[in-house]
Amino acid sequence: MTAAFLQSTLSRKNLMALTGLFLCFFLVIHLLGNLQLLLPADRAGESFNYYSNLLSGNIFIKAISYILYLSLIAHAADALYITIRNRKTAAKYAYDNRKQASKWYSRNMGILGTLLLIFLVIHFKDFWYVYKFGVLPFDKNGNKDLYTVVVYAFKSWWYVVVYVLSMFALGFHLLHGFKSAVRTLGLYHPGYARLVQVFGTVYSYVITIGFAIIPVYVHLTQFGLWN
Repeated sequence: MTAAFLQSTLSRKNLMALTGLFLCFFLVIHLLGNLQLLLPADRAGESFNYYSNLLSGNIFIKAISYILYLSLIAHAADALYITIRNRKTAAKYAYDNRKQASKWYSRNMGILGTLLLIFLVIHFKDFWYVYKFGVLPFDKNGNKDLYTVVVYAFKSWWYVVVYVLSMFALGFHLLHGFKSAVRTLGLYHPGYARLVQVFGTVYSYVITIGFAIIPVYVHLTQFGLWN
């Protein structure tokens, strides 16, 4: 019984690590595409709409998108399963010294993951669903005008605040998740442990700041506060 449980848990941890690393790779691609929103408005709309149309029309990218959806579902489901099973089977100690040995975000990955899941539901509803199933106008090049939808959303200060806070939650999630995934897959060798640590930290900061600055920039430019 114990062996079966360990095998099941390890398998799910490996799957969660693999899906997590794939999502890390996707975040880089997604950020590179979204950085087009930082271009001057007359160029940003045309470039971003072309990019969005390319993603939705390319067969190869469509196939990758299905892998993305499955990865998101599997990652969230495995995290929930492992968290529940660990809590049910964990031994109770009179004194728990983990707070001195780990960062607060490492101990609260479940909370951070839940916040990110809520954000993803909102994000998919406001952008992905609207683009796929909504009625959007077309720009002068015949592409769906998703740029206008994004700009309209980021005009609301509270939406920008929610977005930025969600990106910080993502950053803390990545700080622990990247190293944890590498360790789970057996790739965390002492010889280059420091390199993995530095790379994971830099990656987390770049992704967080990169995504967080976009809604702030778009919001401020709409009111002439950032030219």
